[in-house]
Amino acid sequence: MNNYAKDCRSTVIPALRYRDALAAIEWLCRAFGFEKNAVYLGKGDIVMHAQLSFGNGMVMLGSVENGSAYSKLMAQPDEIGMRGTQSACLIVNDADEVYAAAKAAGATMLMDIADMDYGGRAFTCRDLEGHIWSIGTYDPWKTPE
Repeated sequence: MNNYAKDCRSTVIPALRYRDALAAIEWLCRAFGFEKNAVYLGKGDIVMHAQLSFGNGMVMLGSVENGSAYSKLMAQPDEIGMRGTQSACLIVNDADEVYAAAKAAGATMLMDIADMDYGGRAFTCRDLEGHIWSIGTYDPWKTPE
């Protein structure tokens, strides 16, 4: 490990903003299998900070307008032509199972489920507010065969 990385469970954690963060939390749990780790609310059910765990990983999220300096740095997909400037990747045991759950939850499929040339099976979709997620079985930590 390099000198910068802290010795903890997950050293890279994507952070997202949602207009309806409470609905997004429920959707991410239902569609992708996240679990609520912590949700800190401000006035009017504004999500100041939330942590959703997924295996040994996590995403952090909050409401778009929660009064923080950080929230002013972020743009929402619908403000930039439904394009993204980053996406999150989830490594799953069964991509077909998650694909079915995401589709049932109303995810917009951008790249249909398929076997990848580099290994694994994957798909790419948008969540309920347009953020892009890539989900698949490819494990980048395993040595290629």
